[in-house]
Amino acid sequence: MDRIVNLSWREREKLGRLDLESLEMYIRSSMHSVGSVILEKLLNADGGDYRGRTQPCEKGHVFEFQEYRDKELLTVLGAVTVKRAYYYDPECKKGWCPKDTALDIVGTSFSPGVRRIMGRVGAYRPFALGHEDIREMAGIEVGPKEIERISYRLGQEVEGFYKREVAGSLSDKVIPIQSVPKMYICLDGTGVPVVKAETVGRKGKGEDGQAKTREAKLGCIFTQTIVDEKGFPVRDEGSTSYVGAIETTEAFGGRIYGEAVGRGLERAQKVCVIGDGASWIWNLAEEQFYGAVQVIDLYHARQHYWNIARAAFSCDQEKLKHWTDKRCKELDQGEVEKVIEAIQSLSPSTDEQEEVFEREAGYFAKNKDRMRYDSFRRQGLFVGSGVLEAGCRTVIGQRLKQSGMHWTVRGANNIIALRCCLISNRWEDFWEDRACA
Repeated sequence: MDRIVNLSWREREKLGRLDLESLEMYIRSSMHSVGSVILEKLLNADGGDYRGRTQPCEKGHVFEFQEYRDKELLTVLGAVTVKRAYYYDPECKKGWCPKDTALDIVGTSFSPGVRRIMGRVGAYRPFALGHEDIREMAGIEVGPKEIERISYRLGQEVEGFYKREVAGSLSDKVIPIQSVPKMYICLDGTGVPVVKAETVGRKGKGEDGQAKTREAKLGCIFTQTIVDEKGFPVRDEGSTSYVGAIETTEAFGGRIYGEAVGRGLERAQKVCVIGDGASWIWNLAEEQFYGAVQVIDLYHARQHYWNIARAAFSCDQEKLKHWTDKRCKELDQGEVEKVIEAIQSLSPSTDEQEEVFEREAGYFAKNKDRMRYDSFRRQGLFVGSGVLEAGCRTVIGQRLKQSGMHWTVRGANNIIALRCCLISNRWEDFWEDRACA
């Protein structure tokens, strides 16, 4: 303490003021040094966790005590040395330190606290930059590759956490969940840039015909209890959760259904699925959420009549505005047939226009029952998936679609799992679950 006081006075005399930043960082470093000494003594107070000459093996063999082995461990307080009793099973040819299991440091030289920091930083920041953040904010040194490995490992553990939650939700065990008036399941997909090996044999939109991305499917679930004074629906605060992965529609269907059941699907008075016109979304909705109200996101629907307007009236802005304004009113009133009639009344002058008109007219005809926006509004329902649009940017785009990034499917899915967990405010639940596992 006296040394710190003397240092602060020397700094004051040298600079003519107290350098608070320098002082607080020095004190933090000193406290870490003291804390690491205390922590090391606590960790080794058991003498190495000797548990007798032998320990049973799950395969019916025995682990025999061999010696004590030290392990260098990086903790949030700094580096410590942990003394552990080492056992060996000659039949399985496998070694084991029971203390590693008890302290949750099996196969790693990072403490749970450090791994927690690394996983959170890896979920939000490029690995090459994350180590700088950890050094600055936590005062510990870890490398980019180490952050990557730990983040992927934690992403796999989050997947296990979600699977256990889903298994619990789908079991016969009664889980008390408060009934909600309305539950929304919003579905969308977005491309994630991947390494070439992940797109072999997949067709893409590029000039070479080779795919450069893989579709990540994202699901968002939230609930609604009230409408505001103008009759517009209000999303329940804190009710939004996300799940996502690069996987087949079938696998994702099980994922989003499990999340919905865990959120109280079976006790929801009304269920609404919102998405764009992608076939996989509505096939999934029919299979997993049969009977739910199906709504094409209004803003996606508007994009389709704008596609026609741009093709037909690109040289006449006045006609373009007049035509789109009428379609906007018709669509808002749920009069989809009038939108289709307006499209069919146009006379294409080029093959390209004809193709656009036919495609978009087919889109509205196919989804007309999902565009009865006047009816949906009378029911007090949301007609747009803005929450999911924001989710695609937040969960996927901000981390996985930055310039120069190319992922393996495995790596991308691990980061998506981490981000869904964090953004759904289930990070603490995950760490409590793994502590009890």
